[in-house]
Amino acid sequence: MENKTVQAITPEMTIGDVIGRYPNTVPVFMGHGLACVGCAVARFENIRQGAMAHGINIDALMQDLNQAVQQP
Repeated sequence: MENKTVQAITPEMTIGDVIGRYPNTVPVFMGHGLACVGCAVARFENIRQGAMAHGINIDALMQDLNQAVQQP
């Protein structure tokens, strides 16, 4: 059985990069009010910037994103 290690998501990662690597994070972003899936800004805006721009709790968002990528 293969042991798959997932890189932790950090607030400095771009939203587009996270979605590209981990498509299962899309519902997490949407659930927190960050409808970034089709936004052109998501390619270069990092998670912290997006959260600040939309008044989103960065700590809760980061916890949920990292939890999502750890699930099999």
